[in-house]
Amino acid sequence: MPKYSRFKAFLNKLVLSRLAFLPSFQYNKYNNTLCKAYSMPQPPPKFVADVMLGKLARWLRLFGCDVHYDNTAEDSKLLAIALSEKRILLTRDRQLAVRAGKAGYLVATEGTVNQIAEIIEKFAVEPVFYGDICPVCNGEVVPVPKESVREDVPRYTYQTHNEFRRCKSCGKVYWEGTHRELAEHDLERFLNDEDK
Repeated sequence: MPKYSRFKAFLNKLVLSRLAFLPSFQYNKYNNTLCKAYSMPQPPPKFVADVMLGKLARWLRLFGCDVHYDNTAEDSKLLAIALSEKRILLTRDRQLAVRAGKAGYLVATEGTVNQIAEIIEKFAVEPVFYGDICPVCNGEVVPVPKESVREDVPRYTYQTHNEFRRCKSCGKVYWEGTHRELAEHDLERFLNDEDK
């Protein structure tokens, strides 16, 4: 089985292992019994990624995570953002992780694919392509009228698609399939690069 297929199978297994409602048991103090309780899934945590984790930031955005990424920001600025906005600082820098304390997380693995798997497992991020967050700039992607994108998409795309979405921050236009196709193409490229 090619490496790409194994990773895809891993992601599918991971998604299936996390149900929308997770059963647990709670003690009912009124009648001294254990009863089944259901907890709602938590929204994915918000992250800030350091300069060494740009590809990881883009992937987490594709999975619907809010990830602040600025490849020109100093460590002190990233730490300030993490603390003020209650984000988890993802870093490969041990000293920065120590300075961040509970607000930081040292990404232990190397290579984008391994880092994706590590963060998915550690923070229970669902590897599902949502398309609500722009992978380029972390802006909100919202539905827009078809007529508003006529000049911004290829003619064939305009003729064959009816639903479009645009990033409110950078203006990039998306349509059905582009997020997933882009992600799958990039994942295949990353996997091929890591084989070399």
